[in-house]
Amino acid sequence: MEITGKLIQLLPEVSGESARGPWIRGGFVIETDGDYPRKVAFTAFGEERVAMAKSLPMGSLVQVTFSPESREFNDKWYTDLRASRIQPFVPGQMPAAPAGYNWAGAAPAAAAAPAAAPAAPAQPAEQPANFAAAPQMASNPDDDLPF
Repeated sequence: MEITGKLIQLLPEVSGESARGPWIRGGFVIETDGDYPRKVAFTAFGEERVAMAKSLPMGSLVQVTFSPESREFNDKWYTDLRASRIQPFVPGQMPAAPAGYNWAGAAPAAAAAPAAAPAAPAQPAEQPANFAAAPQMASNPDDDLPF
């Protein structure tokens, strides 16, 4: 998931030692734009992600890629938004595509299927009232379609 907003606060860093080694966690808060701006807090785990958040100037527009995670503790649920990428937002710029993703939506050349016959155009479910006087297409007697 992605969201864009203005960086308004860096949260304190917390570090520790686990069985797998040292760890560091930081966080930041952004404010979204629109009629009803929202403040959204994110968690950044690892030195690289904490450094990404700290490198951006306060008040700058950022684009955050994140994943929501929830967990239960003592019959209560807690949700965490874990940031995987924090980058400056550039209006009009298309976000970076994940590895192997094709923006055009076409299959890679190696996996492309042979070209099929073009499909017939879809018929609208119903026409608005202002199209009632539009000429209708002539029916084809060889056509066995029910519409």
